[in-house]
Amino acid sequence: MRAVIQRVTSAKVTVDDRQTGAIGEGLLVLLGVHKDDEPKDITWLADKIINLRIFEDNDGKMNHSLADTGGSMLIVSQFTLLADCRKGRRPSWSEAAPPDKARRMYEEFIQTIADSGITTATGEFQAMMDVSLVNSGPVTILLDSHKQF
Repeated sequence: MRAVIQRVTSAKVTVDDRQTGAIGEGLLVLLGVHKDDEPKDITWLADKIINLRIFEDNDGKMNHSLADTGGSMLIVSQFTLLADCRKGRRPSWSEAAPPDKARRMYEEFIQTIADSGITTATGEFQAMMDVSLVNSGPVTILLDSHKQF
């Protein structure tokens, strides 16, 4: 699984002018599912994101996690995170999971986060979405369960 994590003061996602999810302070997670992902990838990524210390303490140091702050998470599926642009000018999507697997793993990821006690909101799988956010910091982190980077 691949994720772009953005620390936000607010974020929302809309589909056809209908808001499907919104949060205040917390994390916006853009999530892509790799064709070889397994349940262990969900577990690893969820734990990493929930406990990643990217929120400031009273001294202004990044010392607190989402779990520490009580913030929320907006989770948006984004298969384009699996784009391979190394050859030519058109991205290859060959590493992205097929839609049925991607949907299942996206939903399992959301459930794993919710089960941990984090308030969640979501986009809509396979929809054209508009995502709005106020990136706090800005803080943007890339994570990959296959540890590609």
